Amino acid sequence: MTLLWIGDAVLLLVVAPIVIYLLNGVLKAARAIVPSVQAITAAAQAGSRDLDATTLLLTTQDQAIQTVAGVAAYGGSLDVIVDDAPKEEAWTLQR
Repeated sequence: MTLLWIGDAVLLLVVAPIVIYLLNGVLKAARAIVPSVQAITAAAQAGSRDLDATTLLLTTQDQAIQTVAGVAAYGGSLDVIVDDAPKEEAWTLQR
């Protein structure tokens, strides 16, 4: 019976403080996670706001395609006009 009392005393005086110390370290690490999560949340919200403009990018892409098509059509018409123009002699200096 005396050995049980001695074992209980060793448990309370040696093992319990070690367990409490280790659990305190785990608690500090768990509390340190909260600021990291809040920083990640802020970054994700900012990234989400950046992605809100993607619909405008599609509109811009369509407008760029239409502009390039218009410029290509103008260039083709200009090429036809220049080919049909009468050929003139190079300008020469006359004295």
